Amino acid sequence: MSKNKNVCEVLLDILADAGGKQIFGVVGDALNPFLEAMRGDERFEWKGMRHEENAAYAAYAQSHLTGGVGICAGTVGPGALHLINGLYNAKREGAGVIAITGQVAHKERGTGYHQEVNLEKIFDDVCGYQAIIHTPEQMPRLAQIAVQRALINREVVRIELPIDVSEKEVPSLHQFHPILKTPSTLIPPASQIEHAAELINAGKKVAIFAGVGCRDAKDEVIALSKKLGAPIAHTLKGKDIFDYDDPNVVGMTGLIGNPGGYHAVHDCDVLVMLGTDFPYEWFLPEKAKIIQIDRSVEHLGRRAPIASGLLGDVKATLDLLMPKLDQKSDTSFADHQVKLVNKWLKAQDKESAITRDSEPLHPQIFAHEISNQASDDAVFAMDIGECTVWVARQTRMKGGRRMVGSFNHSSLGSGLPSALGASALDPDREVWAFCGDGGFGMAMQDFLSAVRYDWPIKVIVFNNSTLGFVKMEMEVAGYAVNPVATDLVNPDFAEYAKVCGGDGVRVEHAKDIPAAIAQAKASTKPFIIDAVVSPGELVMPPHVEAKMAWGFGMSKIKEGVLLAKGDHAQWDNWVKEIKAQL
Repeated sequence: MSKNKNVCEVLLDILADAGGKQIFGVVGDALNPFLEAMRGDERFEWKGMRHEENAAYAAYAQSHLTGGVGICAGTVGPGALHLINGLYNAKREGAGVIAITGQVAHKERGTGYHQEVNLEKIFDDVCGYQAIIHTPEQMPRLAQIAVQRALINREVVRIELPIDVSEKEVPSLHQFHPILKTPSTLIPPASQIEHAAELINAGKKVAIFAGVGCRDAKDEVIALSKKLGAPIAHTLKGKDIFDYDDPNVVGMTGLIGNPGGYHAVHDCDVLVMLGTDFPYEWFLPEKAKIIQIDRSVEHLGRRAPIASGLLGDVKATLDLLMPKLDQKSDTSFADHQVKLVNKWLKAQDKESAITRDSEPLHPQIFAHEISNQASDDAVFAMDIGECTVWVARQTRMKGGRRMVGSFNHSSLGSGLPSALGASALDPDREVWAFCGDGGFGMAMQDFLSAVRYDWPIKVIVFNNSTLGFVKMEMEVAGYAVNPVATDLVNPDFAEYAKVCGGDGVRVEHAKDIPAAIAQAKASTKPFIIDAVVSPGELVMPPHVEAKMAWGFGMSKIKEGVLLAKGDHAQWDNWVKEIKAQL
């Protein structure tokens, strides 16, 4: 008579049913039974990472790219706590991530036992659901609830396996059932469709603002644009859906947007927001009537007052809305924004030209050249800071290119581990990690994981020896730069790659950039381009408000005062900023 499966074995069956294949984590005593259950189970691969936070980012990237679940794991106490920041990123990005954690034995709970932490309380905010397996009888029911919510609701969930429970046999599988894998289509009532159509038909200058919720509705959004003569602005997360080559696409608004995207949103009289929870309300119009379509009710009207909120999937809702809309013959509003964008794109090409060979180098050149050489289906994993700007402005998302990053949580150190998760899905797919030196320094230990598992990621480190975006934030806020806080001391990142078993090249001259990128592209090893770039590069928004200009001016006055008092670091900063504009 065969024995019943234990708690961990049943959990693996549930994870497999949900499409789980790879589990990123750091093993520890409470996870040993789970790893033992995986031994010989060909459905799963354990990916041992050097830091649990990076494991959570890798799991997020897999969920984001596939629309399925990502799985990460950490043991009791500190091992579980290390997952937290990467899980918050997954939560903010709407990814379905399952975190598996260990826990001390029940008899030790409440005694201040070694590594004991009340994980349920700690994870309460980040998790949509927590399955605390106190007894084997609770498996599979609680785990199925958790996994189902991760897959369909796109939530972060946690499954806790106390060491004294995880190896016990599950007495009954009566509650075991197949996981629902496809979410239902959501559409708004007909009366709301009619009202939205009336508002749109009355508009003279209609604009579309599209977000990541349009991933399955690109054709419908473009058809809507053509019918309304409306420019399509998009969020950063919508960049790998809409490209400038698509009709009426004018790109991004916001601090890292462009004039066409800014004026499309700002100057319209009707704005149709599709699948976006764009958080910067000061870039949304104050007088336009806003029609918002989103499948999350909490997004409707959260950022700006709306004239009509439609709770539904973008594609399904547009299919119902389109027949009720008038064909507009006046395309002058969209045409004007497209002209602004084309002018801006030419300016960006000049900024990223290799002929701008002053040193330290302009970071835009690297991003532009990677965009030119990368595969049509490449994945771009972005860290946050200035490197986000270079991806947003200097790269194109033609073909099947995708992006992953910490778009809403905006956490430093997310670029490299997101690239690891992407490459683990398909090592044959080209994956680029765009990292600042600050962000890479936070996660660089897991470059070793790329070497270990033969993930041939290509990492560009924008090495300007400073926390560049933080420095700009100081100046815009009116503070003098503070090199003690923002300056960095870096190693030779290319040599670091080689020491780890990968490969790399340090680039200090513009003429060497194309060859370095081609070398990285061709490498079968994880590869780092150590791009020595200017710390004085300034990022200008599409519209400079008086408050920003005033803050920047005040920072220069304060820097001048400090210079007069003998703070020569201020002079060095001025020189770097001036050189960067050459």
